[in-house]
Formats: sequence, structure tokens, C-alpha cells
Amino acid sequence: MATPSPARTADTEKITINLGFVDLGRIDLLVREGFYASRSDLIRTAIRAQLDRHDAAVAPAIRRDDFVMGLRDISRPELETLQAAHQMLDLRVIGLLRLAPDITPDLVTATIASVEVLGTIQAPSAVKAALQSCRPPKGPQS
Repeated sequence: MATPSPARTADTEKITINLGFVDLGRIDLLVREGFYASRSDLIRTAIRAQLDRHDAAVAPAIRRDDFVMGLRDISRPELETLQAAHQMLDLRVIGLLRLAPDITPDLVTATIASVEVLGTIQAPSAVKAALQSCRPPKGPQS
């Protein structure tokens, strides 16, 4: 009997990249020689090194734009409290924005003024569609 595969954890997102054959071969050699446990291990390590390298350059933008780093969970009671107080929420997240499955699109449009997520949004598809109306326009502003 086959063992079920583990569910994707909330702190990872699968991406696809294209690499040249020589680069891929060099990665495989480093894995074979024991420098890294896997291709993914090398790629994650390289990406983290580049992110750390640019940390000082992006830190002011994170503070200036008031981003939350990591996980931002939104619950239905949180939005209902805002709605009752006639308040709107501005969301800026670097990482994961997760909206509870019982949140409705109408509640989103009534309580979320703007949303900017650099990373991933986990929410029902109807709620994701409602969030599109809360996103700032792309491109240069005039």
C-alpha cells in the first residue's frame, strides 16, 4: 500500500526554474560530493545568500511601506470586528497571507481597503477574486 504524501506546509511554495545543462551538472556534482543534501538544498542556500546580501538595501522599503514579514492570518471575527467599527484594513505582507475559509467575498470588500502581498495568498478562490479589487494598480503612477 502506498504511503500518502505529506501535505504542503504553509511555509513553502513550489516554484519552477530553468537551468542550463552545465549549471545543473555542476549542482549535481556538488550534491554527489556531499556539499548539499539535494538540488533543492543548494538552490535554497544560494537564494538565502542572495537575499541576505541585499537585506540592507530592502530593509528601508520594508519599514517605509509597513510590511508584515512572515505569516499574516486573517480570521472572520477580526474582519467582523472591523466591519462593526466601520474600519478598513490595509494589508502589506512579505510572505504568506492566509484568510480563514469561512470569510466571504462580501466581508473582504467591506473590510479590506488595500492588499499587497509579495509572496503567496491562501484563501478560497472567490475570496482571492474579491481581493483583486483591493490591489493597487500595477505600473508607474502619473
